[in-house]
Amino acid sequence: MTSTPQFPPLFEGMELTGMTDPFAKAQLQATVGCDAGLVVYNMAADQLRAAIVFAPEVGLEQAMPVLVCCAIGFQNALGALAPPEVGVHLDWNGGLYVNGASCGRIQVAASTHDSGEDPDWMVVGLELPLLPIDPNTPGNAPDQTCLFEEGCVDIASEDLLSAWVRHTLVWINRMEDSGLKPLHDEWRGLAKNVGEDVSFSIGDTHYEGVFVGVDEHFGMLLRDGNETRLIPLSTLLQGAA
Repeated sequence: MTSTPQFPPLFEGMELTGMTDPFAKAQLQATVGCDAGLVVYNMAADQLRAAIVFAPEVGLEQAMPVLVCCAIGFQNALGALAPPEVGVHLDWNGGLYVNGASCGRIQVAASTHDSGEDPDWMVVGLELPLLPIDPNTPGNAPDQTCLFEEGCVDIASEDLLSAWVRHTLVWINRMEDSGLKPLHDEWRGLAKNVGEDVSFSIGDTHYEGVFVGVDEHFGMLLRDGNETRLIPLSTLLQGAA
């Protein structure tokens, strides 16, 4: 067990304390100017929050699969550290699921929301509950869980954070070397609700239909009756650019 996270070369950590949000802090650092590879993190007793700054060199929609690399990176990291019976799956809109119950999320922000522009920066954030919201009333929210309730109490936050960054880097390198096919192949085995009816909201917009799959850049293909619509992955971008 390490006392601080250990990151790959070219990644640098920035630890936060108190209630400071790493996702917001990483966006601020990216806006004022910082190197890609900055990992901002806040490891509280009850939750792990972290964010990675990226500097894409392609257009927005082509850059968005970085979000998928981070999601798969988390699944691989927790899968390597957790007991073998722990299953981790990924929701298209960033939700993380452990043994079938909601357990945190991946979120994304970028310097632009314009699909015709190359973003100056992109930030992907992780939020992961470690302890129950209310330990005195276990089972009150059976659709939500935390690492403690899933037998992962021995996983140190710093080890999981280190593994997340490391596995994410592996997938980014694979994407750059081999294109998107390996990413699609891995994601397909981890994705929730493909082929099923889904209903969710992003901001003020509600979506529902059959989740039939994704396009090349992981935009959702949602069928409603005889019509299939594309919801670009950039729809998940947080905040105002």
